[in-house]
Amino acid sequence: MSRNNKELSPERREELLRILKARFEKNMHRHAGLAWAGVQVKLEANPAKLWSLNEMERTGGEPDVVDFDHTTGEYIFYDCAPESPSGRRSLCYDRAAWESRKENKPQSSALDLSAEMGIEILTEEQYRALQKLEPFDTKTSSWVQTPPAIRKLGGALFCDRRYNYVFVYHNGAESYYAARGFRGWLRV
Repeated sequence: MSRNNKELSPERREELLRILKARFEKNMHRHAGLAWAGVQVKLEANPAKLWSLNEMERTGGEPDVVDFDHTTGEYIFYDCAPESPSGRRSLCYDRAAWESRKENKPQSSALDLSAEMGIEILTEEQYRALQKLEPFDTKTSSWVQTPPAIRKLGGALFCDRRYNYVFVYHNGAESYYAARGFRGWLRV
């Protein structure tokens, strides 16, 4: 597999499809009424999207189908790891925040890494929809897309679930913590 040409080896492609199918079948409550056969057809026809799903998997996201868009015919995958993906933590919010740090810079930012992976980070609305499926981020937190007006003032938003309630918070966009990452989504 090469991260530059965004192509999976045939072996990794088959392994990833097995992983995704097993997760899909184990968690039918996330996508009631959908069948794996349709998902697999879409995945096999979209190698670049399969590469992005592999990146989600590789970084601990445990992607799974959470919806189907009847208008576009696309399946919607979200990161469904119980906690914020372990391979995407300790990141500030975006490139501007990363550049503003004079010392102790994190490796990257949530928006830069999501763009490299070919995915988007969840919005607050998408995060709340995910939390209706089952509890996520009970020990961690996840950056979510931040409105431009908040970002312009130096802030960024993140969410988590505590006390069986979903909270939205703010922090300086340049901050980063070992227990904060981001959750992504992808249309296939």
